Amino acid sequence: MPIHTLYPAERGNLRLSFEYFPPKNDEMEAQLFQTVAALSAFDPAFVTMTYGAGGSTKARSLTAVRRMIHDEGIANTAAHLTCVGATKAEVDAVVAEFIDNGVHHFVALRGDPQGGIGVRYEPFPDGYENGAALVAAIRAKGDFEISVSAYPEKHPESPDVDADIDMLKRKVDNGATRALTQFFFDNNDFERYLERVRRAGINIPIVPGIMPITNLAGITKFAGLCGAKVPEAIVTRLVHLDESPEERFKEATHIAAEQIVDLARRGLRDFHIYTMNRSPLVEAVCDLVGFERVAPATVQSRSAGAAA
Repeated sequence: MPIHTLYPAERGNLRLSFEYFPPKNDEMEAQLFQTVAALSAFDPAFVTMTYGAGGSTKARSLTAVRRMIHDEGIANTAAHLTCVGATKAEVDAVVAEFIDNGVHHFVALRGDPQGGIGVRYEPFPDGYENGAALVAAIRAKGDFEISVSAYPEKHPESPDVDADIDMLKRKVDNGATRALTQFFFDNNDFERYLERVRRAGINIPIVPGIMPITNLAGITKFAGLCGAKVPEAIVTRLVHLDESPEERFKEATHIAAEQIVDLARRGLRDFHIYTMNRSPLVEAVCDLVGFERVAPATVQSRSAGAAA
């Protein structure tokens, strides 16, 4: 697909957001903030910091969010939050701590079962039972942005797509303002899902989640756990390049860029990129699509304006 046919005027109307996860050690912390600095050049609308199942990364998430906002000046940092493995009071305390540290945007998720993906989910005693209940609890605390999850290929625990969409509607009714999708690679799946969401009367932005492929075997395994699929056409383009890292990088860049361009041609304007805390492939994708890089001073100025 010819990337260059996405004209500058079209690219200028596109918005990016990036997902990061909290680092486990000093080396990973250095890598995270090198990535944050590199990708800030694309002036994302917001960035998100994940939160482990059962609050397993709660302290690291709080520390990372605090540094993003106060040290790096990225005021538009959204904090992920789950309701797994915690009482309502414990979750509420975390919400309050995030708010005290300047968070005004939450990504409210039920979270994976404490036993891991594939284990039956059970609400924690005296905890919020699902993502919709968590959204309501956050909304009761103030006028925040609240993003939630969406699944173009169905959540692996849902009986069908209709059940997924019903849950999304409950989240919206409780105050969600945006949905960020699980990653997917077939844009037709996303378009069919979006049509069903709109027919259900859900009108919040549904932002496609884009996962540049750094490792084919790893993403294939992960996709299987998440209920997503890697199309055979993509496998064919990458499977023979394991011993050619430069060619693999180039092909992966084109695959992700082509997906964004095709979605833009279908009318999408917002894109949420899963960075895996590494910048080179994400930078290459954004450059190939033609996203403008802005001066650091401009980024800081806009970020400060978002906090005002």
